[in-house]
Amino acid sequence: MSDATEAEAERLVGQGIALREAGDLEGAAMAYRRAIEFAPDWSAPHYNLGLLYKYQGRWPDSLAYNQRAAELAPDDQASWWNLGIAATALGNWAAARRAWAACGMEPPPGDGPPEYRFGKTPIRLDPDGDAEVVWATRLDPARARILSVPLPISSRNYGDVVLHDGAPNGYRVVHDKQYPVFDALMVLEPSPFRKYVIELATADSSCIDALIDVAGELGGAVEDWGRSTNILCAECSRGIPHHHDDAPGTPAHPHCGLAATNDTHAERIIREWLERKPGADLVRWYDAA
Repeated sequence: MSDATEAEAERLVGQGIALREAGDLEGAAMAYRRAIEFAPDWSAPHYNLGLLYKYQGRWPDSLAYNQRAAELAPDDQASWWNLGIAATALGNWAAARRAWAACGMEPPPGDGPPEYRFGKTPIRLDPDGDAEVVWATRLDPARARILSVPLPISSRNYGDVVLHDGAPNGYRVVHDKQYPVFDALMVLEPSPFRKYVIELATADSSCIDALIDVAGELGGAVEDWGRSTNILCAECSRGIPHHHDDAPGTPAHPHCGLAATNDTHAERIIREWLERKPGADLVRWYDAA
């Protein structure tokens, strides 16, 4: 490749990045493709095109370009990460396993979805919208199963398995330990649960704890939104939460969320709770859909 050709490819990649940041995704893609014409064996335009297609949800295209970028620059983990994410979105477990191994995370034995079980992690469900952050079990480098009951405004549910990005976008601190927040990209496996709202007639914490226990025993889940959810400023949400003198933590919702498979299941949980816990009471409960 001549110096002039190399310079033109570099110019086109720079142009593509600028166009992407300006929101002209089609223009960016055209610039990256032109760069590939000038420098077909340079990994950068392949990587950038694969990255662009990842955020557009064009998974076969993202997989193909990240695969080529990884072939051209096998020591560049960024291409392997995006390849693994695209492969996971497509259920191509052989490619996903190969990508995670290349990133130094040898997958567990088998040929299906790798079950690393990394532990709990926060997931931002709708990065471009309400940006609610919930807790989830991180199954592998790109999959997590939601453990929280998301707020009523969210279309996500307890038990959904989501595809998430690989780069942390903020942190949550629990007992002085920082947990990276990952942005959700799409739902891979919808859960069998429905979401219900319980408007409580009591704020007694022991009554709410009893409701949580009963739901767990009967195969459901309860989230006390008043205790578990706070409204954060954008800087806190996408960084490390810090103290605000004027807003020490405002509950985002005063009620509880219930995950149950259907109305009958929800009613059984509520009836058992009311019978078991003296002083328990509610105003009403309803399907959040």
